[in-house]
Amino acid sequence: MARIAGVDLPQGKNVEIGLTYIFGIGRTRSQKILGKSNVNPHTKIKDLSEEEVTRIRKVIQDEGGVEGDLRKNVQMDVRRLMEIGSYRGFRHRRNLPARGQRTHTNARTRRGPRVAIAGKKKTVGKKG
Repeated sequence: MARIAGVDLPQGKNVEIGLTYIFGIGRTRSQKILGKSNVNPHTKIKDLSEEEVTRIRKVIQDEGGVEGDLRKNVQMDVRRLMEIGSYRGFRHRRNLPARGQRTHTNARTRRGPRVAIAGKKKTVGKKG
């Protein structure tokens, strides 16, 4: 089982896709890491040798900015925005979309499920 940056990588996936399970690594960064460590991106994770895993681990460690450290930095950035009272910080504090999306309709993921208002019913049109 390959464990890199504190994450167990799925055995049946190609290395290029498997590395994206690590927070902070997408497809492009995964390709760059594999290029620097001289590992074929199409090999399965279960077929990697210990030496290849070590090279990948070393490249990721040299570049930095994955998993715990990255999550902490993002959290600190959001906290700083809230403390200085910026518009984006205000949106984060109120749990609303921070990047200009509309909230009149949509934004259900961020705002949560609809809250029913007492006494308000949908009226059905009468047949005439």
